[in-house]
Amino acid sequence: MIDRSHQLSVTRQAKALGISRGSAYYRPRPVSDADLALMRRIDELPMDYPFAGSRMLQGLLLGEGYMVGRLHVRTVMKRMDIEAIYRRPNTSKPEPGHEIYPYLLRRLPVIRPNQVWAMDITYIPMARGFVYLACVVDWFTRRVLSWRLSITLEVNFCIEAVEKALARHGKPDIFNTDQGSQFTSIAFIQVLKDAKIAISMDGKGAWRDNVFVKRLWRTIKYEEVYLHAYSNVPKARAAIGKYLNFYNTKRPHSSLDGQTPDQAYFNALSPIPVAA
Repeated sequence: MIDRSHQLSVTRQAKALGISRGSAYYRPRPVSDADLALMRRIDELPMDYPFAGSRMLQGLLLGEGYMVGRLHVRTVMKRMDIEAIYRRPNTSKPEPGHEIYPYLLRRLPVIRPNQVWAMDITYIPMARGFVYLACVVDWFTRRVLSWRLSITLEVNFCIEAVEKALARHGKPDIFNTDQGSQFTSIAFIQVLKDAKIAISMDGKGAWRDNVFVKRLWRTIKYEEVYLHAYSNVPKARAAIGKYLNFYNTKRPHSSLDGQTPDQAYFNALSPIPVAA
């Protein structure tokens, strides 16, 4: 937006655009090696201790030899979009214009594919740097319907994942997410409204509301991500894509009576032939 070759000064351009002058001069700095190592460990610990907040994580990290303060742990957790999952009063507020929708799945029997889809985002560490993974999952069969990687937490990659799932698999009755800023954004909500899908959002801190996607993150990270150090984003994308194909087509699930997600999804969608 800022044109440094324009005859107007950067200050006047920033004022005309309604943005901070300081942001026009800001140059992003790469994350330090120490912070990348810290972020990798902070990603691993909540897999085993999902209830741990910044205070507990700091204690665990100090016990492992990391010299880090609680405020820095909190800053890193915010960058990674990680928070402790436990029930607490809803003290956070959506951004102006962002509406929070009620949770529609309580005591609702989910009995078929495409009845409920869920979506979430997780942090993926690489050898240097990190990316974010967003997946759309069929609640009944655990099948990953679509996914996208992004180097930022902007909403666009979430919208792309939803549009891909809708194009390939039709639409669900209900779409469930947490209350993250990406999922409460006007642009994201509009995609669901245009498709005439009922919108459901987890209670703040209510991890059980979207537990199937949380379990998917644990599976992906222990069976794929933590075993490799991706050297760049294309290699991360290729490896994760290969694993998710395996997850859908070959990995049996005990909760699905030993079926793969693909088998559970497509067998349930196929009509049962009627005897003549």
